[in-house]
Amino acid sequence: MADHLVVNCNPTAKSLPLRVGLDLGVFVKRGIALEVVSTDNSRAQRDGLARGDFHIVHVAIDNAVALRDVDGVDIVVFMGGDAGMNELIVQPEIDDLAQMRGGRLVVDAPDTAFAFQAYRMFEDAGLKRGEDYAVVAVGRGELRIKAMLDDRANTASVLNLPYTLEAKKLGLKSFGDTTDFIGPYQAGSAFALRAWAEANRDLVTRYIAAYIDCLDFVLDEANHEACVAILTGQLGTEPDVASECVRLLRLDRYGLEPTATIDEAGFVNTLELRRHFGAGVTPGKPSDYVDSSYHRATQKLRSDGNVLVEHG
Repeated sequence: MADHLVVNCNPTAKSLPLRVGLDLGVFVKRGIALEVVSTDNSRAQRDGLARGDFHIVHVAIDNAVALRDVDGVDIVVFMGGDAGMNELIVQPEIDDLAQMRGGRLVVDAPDTAFAFQAYRMFEDAGLKRGEDYAVVAVGRGELRIKAMLDDRANTASVLNLPYTLEAKKLGLKSFGDTTDFIGPYQAGSAFALRAWAEANRDLVTRYIAAYIDCLDFVLDEANHEACVAILTGQLGTEPDVASECVRLLRLDRYGLEPTATIDEAGFVNTLELRRHFGAGVTPGKPSDYVDSSYHRATQKLRSDGNVLVEHG
């Protein structure tokens, strides 16, 4: 009998490996009955994991740091994902960050992850949070883009795929990749409650193996059209946007990390942003959050040639 596993992720293009796994039955082949759910914001993701509503969360790694350091919930990060694929999206009249003065930054949550990226960019431009601009929390990506379209006083937001592409189609403007301003950054991750992961080590290892099977499929250019069809079918993404998303997901040093490992330099920078903007909470070192032994076990499992997804 397959192990039932509930995974929470945002319904963005970055969730494509999970969508591929559902569509092609990859997780079932690893003995996992996968259920994918979403929440409106990262606070709900963290709270739901702590309550046991789901077993694994795919979200920016800074949320794992906040869950451990602020909420006192012992977690373990066992997989990476990407550097964010984030862009600062602004109203069309904004040509310089100094024009954010008097505006509003729209965020998922004000105390984690991509909000800190914007705080760094604005601080470097001489703007003080709470004085020169306000911060408004509305939730995940599609809610942020809606807030900007509904009210032009909502001046800026950090968004990623597919919302960056959709925003530009709708007339909003991009300042480009946030890492061009803040340096290397670890964004995507998968984590769980440490006690649960330790008690279910074999399941976590099989899950990582299945995810990487799907990741290989996504990163193979021969599967472009199949991936586009999955994005349009499961998430309702417009075909032209879905096609560009899939291309960007494959882009070296921008898209999905091919081995789903943690970039330590990026994670150090993520922790530094939290130290600087996290209201006095001093984060630990990367090894306080990450346990790479799960990933190493996965490499051993896959080294037998037991890769369970067809390409092309």
